[in-house]
This record gives sequence, C-alpha cells and structure tokens, in this order.
Amino acid sequence: MRIDGDNRIVEDSGTDHEVVELAAATRTPWQSGVGVIAPYDFALDRELWRWTPDDISLHVTRLPYVHVPVTVDQAAALSQEDNVDPAVRALLAPEPLSLGYMCASGSFVHGAEGERRLHRTMMDAGAPAAVTTSGALIQALTALDVERVAVVTPYVDSVTDRLLSYLGEHRIDVTSSVGLGLLSHIWKVDYAEVSRAVHSVDHPDAQAVYISCTNVQTYDIIAPLERELGKPVIAANQVTMWAVLRAAGRHAVARGQRLLNATAPTTLV
Repeated sequence: MRIDGDNRIVEDSGTDHEVVELAAATRTPWQSGVGVIAPYDFALDRELWRWTPDDISLHVTRLPYVHVPVTVDQAAALSQEDNVDPAVRALLAPEPLSLGYMCASGSFVHGAEGERRLHRTMMDAGAPAAVTTSGALIQALTALDVERVAVVTPYVDSVTDRLLSYLGEHRIDVTSSVGLGLLSHIWKVDYAEVSRAVHSVDHPDAQAVYISCTNVQTYDIIAPLERELGKPVIAANQVTMWAVLRAAGRHAVARGQRLLNATAPTTLV
C-alpha cells in the first residue's frame, strides 16, 4: 500500500493496482487508550489485549527488575512508591484515559491501606483515573454481590495469607483456598492445572471462585468453569481489565464471562 501524489491509497497486488480515493480533509482517527503497569516478569500482554475493544489501544510499561523470587519481599518491592511513580509518568505521554496497576500481590501485600496508598501514588503521579488489581477485585465482588469466595493462587503460603487477610479486611469470607507454591515462571501454569485447582477449591458455601495473580492465564477457561460450577469465576487479569476499561468509560470484551455483564459500583476515580 502507498499514498500517491493525489492523496490516494494505492493497493499493490501483483500487476494490478486498486485506487481508493481519499478526501483532502481525511484524517487518521485518533485511538483512545488505557495504560497498564505490569511487574517486570509479566508475560501475558497478549491476554490483556483479548479483553480490550478493537478501538482502544493498550499501553504497557513494566516495573523495575528485582532479583527475588515470587515472595512477600517481591510483592513489597513492586508496590514501592519510587517504582510506581515513574511507571505512571512513563505512560502519560499517549494520554491514556485510565491506568491500571496490573499486579495482584503488589496491591494486597500491605493490606487495604496499602492498596489505597498505591492508588493515591498513581493519582498523585498524574493518572487520569487509577485502578489496582486488588481494588478491582473488591469492585468485582461487590458488582457480583459476593460475600463468600473460594480462592486459587499460584503463591507460597506466606503470599496467599496476605491475600486472605486483605479479603478479610473487606469483610469477604474465604470458604477455602489453595496455593500452588510457585516461586517463579507462573505464566507457564497451563489451563488444565488452573482448572483442576478451581474444581478442587470450590466449596458449597462459596458464591464465587477467584483466581489470583496476573501471570496466570485464564481468558479461555473462565466461561467454561462458570458453566461447570454454576457460579462466577473471576481472575486477576479479568477484574483489572474490566475495571480499567470501565474507568475509561468502556467495556471489556469476552463471551460468556459473568462479570462483564454485572452492574458495578460507581465510585471509581
């Protein structure tokens, strides 16, 4: 494809040329976008795009590398203000409509107050609207009217315990939980292992199941698991993209995922 001297698009296909007329005033449409701050080891950029509408661009930056395994220490480092502030500022140039902090453990490791502090850091750095994964989780549970949840994590127990404590602060009862005990390469956990963990942790009293960690792939299995269990199944990447797009006045896209049809609370900034 090329544009000739008369402002026409010329499609080249072998020896044939198809000419498409462009009005002189034709402008390339500006594409709105949202921004995401991900951990340095985040490997699932493509999954985030799957929840993103075609007319929204997704701008991703990463937090600085920390030479520690997936532990409480790593989560604490990923939530430090001096790491988050420059990451927010790095995303502002393309004028995103909202920003998401795409890390579950980094946003629950210091409890509810730590999540609020992380949100304030993002806003103070210039985010037009800010969402964290753990803040989005509470919004999602509220939208689904869920007070009792079963939890799947890839973490060691010390990290999982921080998540359970965070949920308790928000008066969410955890009926059961399971952690896979992983210290690295979480993105390599396949759908089959995640599905087995979800089925094993499901409890009759649980109104929903939550799959934690933004490095766990879940897009294709959420709807099938919901059909099998007869209840909502929500995941870290899903709730974050749902909330960050909602903060931008848009909707996440996926077929058959209950959260995407839920009526959310309206107190987003």
